[in-house]
Amino acid sequence: MSDWIDVIEKDRLAPGEHAVAEIDGVEVAVFNLNGAYYAIEDVCTHDGAEIASGELDGDEIVCPRHGSRFCIRNGKVLTPPAYEDIVCFPVRVKGAMIQVRDDRWD
Repeated sequence: MSDWIDVIEKDRLAPGEHAVAEIDGVEVAVFNLNGAYYAIEDVCTHDGAEIASGELDGDEIVCPRHGSRFCIRNGKVLTPPAYEDIVCFPVRVKGAMIQVRDDRWD
């Protein structure tokens, strides 16, 4: 995928909230961190479970299953048991829409 995909209207995603959308078969979680938007693949690299329902602590998401922490801004793994980063996606706001694109194969 190289096109920008509409995920959610920016007015519907308050600071500290997230939305999950399926984009070409990939679950993507979009977060609003104080008016800045970030998108990560909705998967913990430790065991493949979803991660978006985990606790948000500043710019970190805590896996609800085993407690691994990841930085939402860049996908970096911060604590075990996960050791691999989460995929991040480019995000932009166009008009009223938050959009995401998957540039891994561009």
